[in-house]
Parts: sequence; C-alpha cells; structure tokens
Amino acid sequence: MTQSDHTSARSAFKIPTSDVMTQLPTQFFATLVQNVNREIASGHDVINLGQGNPDTPTPPHIVKTLQESAENPLYHKYSPFRGHSFLKEAVAKRYKEDYNVDLNPETEVAILFGGKTGLVQLPQVLLNPGDTVLVPDPGYPDYWSGVALAKANMSFMPLLESNAFLPDYEAVTAEDREKAKLMFLNYPNNPTSATAPLSFYEDTVEFAIQNQIVIASDFAYGAIGFDGHRPVSFLQAPGAKEVGIEFYTLSKTYNMAGWRVGFALGNAEIVSKINLLQDHIYVSLFGGIQAAATEALTGSQECVTSLVSRYESRRNAFYDALSSIGWQASKPAGSFFSWLPVPPGYTSASFADLLLREAKVAVAPGIGFGSHGEGYVRAGLLSDENRLREAAQRIGKLNLFK
Repeated sequence: MTQSDHTSARSAFKIPTSDVMTQLPTQFFATLVQNVNREIASGHDVINLGQGNPDTPTPPHIVKTLQESAENPLYHKYSPFRGHSFLKEAVAKRYKEDYNVDLNPETEVAILFGGKTGLVQLPQVLLNPGDTVLVPDPGYPDYWSGVALAKANMSFMPLLESNAFLPDYEAVTAEDREKAKLMFLNYPNNPTSATAPLSFYEDTVEFAIQNQIVIASDFAYGAIGFDGHRPVSFLQAPGAKEVGIEFYTLSKTYNMAGWRVGFALGNAEIVSKINLLQDHIYVSLFGGIQAAATEALTGSQECVTSLVSRYESRRNAFYDALSSIGWQASKPAGSFFSWLPVPPGYTSASFADLLLREAKVAVAPGIGFGSHGEGYVRAGLLSDENRLREAAQRIGKLNLFK
C-alpha cells in the first residue's frame, strides 16, 4: 500500500458512536462552568453562586487520617471488591445515631464512588429499555443521565411552591402508576431547598407498595437543616427498606466532594444488584480514603455542627441583603441553596445571563433543572457572608426589584 493509500484509508476511518451516547442529556453544569470561566478569563471578579461545590476544606482530623493511612501497605493493594467492612459499619453506626435507623452493614450498605455514581447506576440495574421512571421537576439533572443510559423513559412530577415543593401523588396519572418502576426523590431538595416531613415519606411508602414502584431517596444534603430542625431520612418511615434505598454522601456533610465517597443504603436486594454491577466496573475505593471516611463518620461530629451553623449564618446574611434590595423570597429550610423568583420580564436563563454579564454574579437558571424550574434561579450559600452581601449589592444596582 502506498503512502497515498495509507493517507486515504486513515481519512476514511470512522469511530463509531453508540445510540445511547447520542441520547445523553446536555451536561448542564459543564455549560454553566464554561460561562463563568469565560468571564473570569476576561479579568472580571465573578461571585460564583451557581455551583454546588463546598467552599471550605475537609476537616483536619479527616485529612490527617488519610495522610497516615496512605503509609499503610495494606491499602496499597486492591481493596475488597465491595469495600472494607469497617466503613460499612461506620455508616450504619452514623445512621443509627442520627436517625435511629438500623442497617445491616454487609447486606444493606453499598459503597459508591460518590452519590452521583449510584444515582446513575440504579436505573441500569433495575430497568429495561422503555420502562418508566418518575422524576421530580425541577430536580437534579443527573437523574436524567441514569435514565438515558438505561434507555428508559421519564415522567416528570411537578414540584410546586403551592405544595411546599413536594410531589402530589394524587396527580400521578393512572398510566404512569401502571408503567413506573422507579421514582427519584430528593430532600433537602436541590434546587428548591425544600425539606420533607416524615408524614410525606409514610405516604411515599404506601404509594410505592400500592403501585409497585421502587423509591430512590437522594439524601445528599441530609445533614444540613436550619432553625434547629434535622432533615428527615426516608429510611425513618416504617417499611421504607422494603420498597427502596437512600443515597448518602460525605461530599456535603464533611466537605469531601473531591474524595468521592457515597453509599446506597436500605433494601438488601437493590444493594446486592448495585454491588454486582460495581463488581464488573470497580475494585472499590482506595483503602486510605475508606479509613478517612470512617474517621469522618465515627469521629467528633462538631465539624458538622459548625458547618451547618455556618450555612445558616450565611443564609440569614444573604436573605437580609436580598430583602434590602427588594428581592423577596422564602428562606431555605435545608441544603445550601437558595431558590429565588425571577423578576417580571425575564426568563430564568435571560435573568441568569444578565446577572453574570452586568453584575458578575453567577447563578443557575431554574430551567436547567426542568420545565417547572422556570421562573426561578438557584444560588448557593458557598461564599462567605461578605461576598454574599456583595453579590446582593451588585444585583441591587441593576434596580430590578424597586
């Protein structure tokens, strides 16, 4: 074959793409980051309230445990496929102390590479192409990713302020009740910051039993509740473990987002399915990280108390500043997000673009979380109080709320 023939053959060579890759939703947060980085690269001081990335470091005692554990030759080898028992025992202990929920560490706990991984894996282990999933709207966009990878279909449950941003099960159609095999819930909620009472989860268990729908509770912000109220775990509802699981993560509770430590907790059969899938993909987390995660869960929880207090103080400072410019909104009951109404004359996207362009304040447009997110923007309490006040002041200069 001549050089010309080689060149021609190479130019004709095409890399195939699977259908499922073309059906994945646009990664919403990646686009948001690109827009912010473009402003920063142009030399602007951007106050970024658009992401959910904790802004303070992991507590020192957890970091120290990792440093010490990194020197342990035991952890230089492959970890057990399904993780070390001491970490599963630690998260079971934490759930017993915080929520009075009993978990069998070996059968009702799966260790995940972050909570997001489990959320994406779950549809793949439960669903077949064409199955239906009930998804909150607005909701965390990565629920959509897992459904797309499973080639399943989504039916959206509106979260309306008039119903405290809880889904109305009576509004779920008979067709969706019949077809749905899985439902995602998330409280404290991203993006609305709403919390759910135990009575809601009791109704959820009953709805699941009546309609044979597995429940997936995303409890990523489970430690962050304000005004003296600890958020309720789905697993506290009688019968919850019979119908579903809960995803818990250390990312928000202990400022360990980059460590990628999460758990699937509850129904033993679902946990087993997740573990089986992971057996084919991973060899669990680095042992040193598992040791540090155990220290986070079993050591002093003063760091968590202080973190929640910090977010509550930020919330109060930010909302006082928003009120001073005429932007009225209900204070969040949990999570580290604010769900703020867009002023008349703007969509959520056009308003977010305006704030970034004119005030150099980044927020996430509500439409990125679903059609019922329209009319709102999400702002994170992930800067110190002075920067949050400054963000409100910058927005106030646009005279949009007078």
